[in-house]
Amino acid sequence: MTAAARARVAHLLKQLQLAACQCPTHSHTYSQAPGLSPSGKTTDYAFEDLQNMGAKNVCLMTDKNLSQLPPVQTVMDSLVKNGINFKVYDNVRVEPTDRSFMEAIEFAKKGAFDAYVAVGGGSTIDTCKAANLYASSPHSDFLDYVNAPIGKGKPVSVPLKPLIAVPTTSGTGSETTGVAIFDYEHLKVKTGIASRAIKPTLGLIDPLHTMHMPDRVVANSGFDVLCHALESYTALPYQMRSPCPSNPIARPAYQGSNPISDIWAIHALRIVAKYLKRAVRNPDDIEARSNMHLASAFAGIGFGNAGVHLCHGMSYPISGLVKTYKAKDYNVDHPLVPHGLSVVLTSPAVFTFTAQTSPERHLETAEILGADTRSARIPDAGPVLADTLRKFLFDLDVDDGLAAVGYSKADIPALVRGTLPQERVTKLAPRPQSEEDLSALFEASMKLY
Repeated sequence: MTAAARARVAHLLKQLQLAACQCPTHSHTYSQAPGLSPSGKTTDYAFEDLQNMGAKNVCLMTDKNLSQLPPVQTVMDSLVKNGINFKVYDNVRVEPTDRSFMEAIEFAKKGAFDAYVAVGGGSTIDTCKAANLYASSPHSDFLDYVNAPIGKGKPVSVPLKPLIAVPTTSGTGSETTGVAIFDYEHLKVKTGIASRAIKPTLGLIDPLHTMHMPDRVVANSGFDVLCHALESYTALPYQMRSPCPSNPIARPAYQGSNPISDIWAIHALRIVAKYLKRAVRNPDDIEARSNMHLASAFAGIGFGNAGVHLCHGMSYPISGLVKTYKAKDYNVDHPLVPHGLSVVLTSPAVFTFTAQTSPERHLETAEILGADTRSARIPDAGPVLADTLRKFLFDLDVDDGLAAVGYSKADIPALVRGTLPQERVTKLAPRPQSEEDLSALFEASMKLY
């Protein structure tokens, strides 16, 4: 980190410290990087919360790469400092599968843990949510809580253990949501578990944990934030969603766009427009990376209430059917289309398709992302937002559509089949879609530019 960048970090942390609550519970120096604090302290976390919860045996969950990096060491140091016993599970798979979920679940069952700490991106946090759920419901079959129609979609009625999430990427917002996503290998599609019961007890948002991220990880994570905001803001309005079960436990986690989620979505989108390119291009830009870390949480709160729709529904087979593509900057031993990339590649086609349902909202988001909409007509809403997204993605060196990650027109039937089971999200699209519509959207996404 350059001297100028270190000075910016020190200034920002000083401002955060001055603005922080000074009560005994909240006045810890949570965001002080090594060598930057006047008192010489490093980042520390309020794991007194675990003590207050009576935790005696904690599961610390992460992945192999992160286990060697400062964020995990920082958390372990804080746990030791607070006298909390813990065991480390570092076998989380980036883009988890049902198999990797079950391995983590087995570890959790054997460990008989009374609390969990997840340090990592969405893959780690989602894996930890699943481990907590099934260890708390040890006699349940794996598919019991998996979303229908792939699983049984049973409501969660058992109490779970406390889970503290420490995100190290700025994309999924998993620290704020009751969703855990995985690849179901048998069908080669992504699905998940959705219940408010699995939402983390606490999320610790520390921007210093994002400073290690390579530029493509920053970009792809940011695209997830971008689509969370766009999809939740343009989702089917909450009063139009059906069915509407009377019992709250049977209500879906995703309610459709609503006045509360709209606030979070638009705020997150403004941050993405201002800071994502800076965060990608300059790893020392603490202001940009801090704001993107917050935007991830803000968009998570938004879509955690409203839901997402077609970009995400179509992304699941794009990730699940990957052939040989391996994304730059991801240290993995298997083909991988990162989640944020798989989501954003269809976004120009999707929002062209959905714009007729709420053209004003589509134009509003295009303007936030930099489009001049003063002379735009209502019928132009879809093309205007699509062109704005294409320019945004081109400026960030995004692959030229699905063809660039290994797909061709011959794959479209399989991609459509993989999208059809994703009703949890596709039914939140503001415009119903047929198989022919989905085929056309995938075909339109083969090339972006």
